[in-house]
Amino acid sequence: MPFTPDLVDELNTLLHFDLASPQQGIKIHKTANPAVIAATRRLHTKGLLTQVDGGYLTSLGRDGAEHAQAALTILSPIASPDH
Repeated sequence: MPFTPDLVDELNTLLHFDLASPQQGIKIHKTANPAVIAATRRLHTKGLLTQVDGGYLTSLGRDGAEHAQAALTILSPIASPDH
């Protein structure tokens, strides 16, 4: 199954969380991009976020954010041409 635009929006939303600071959440305002608002609501419905408008990562959400950030690191172009 390929990544749908909705899944990409959810992954991008998970990238906004600072995994080094679990006490730091996010707040998605009602004036945000509608795709971001919808992605945040879906993540809450799926049990990854504590609030419909963001909040904090749940345990499952932290796992998802860790994997999303790891995938981004793995798939990002390497800065050095030596690699």
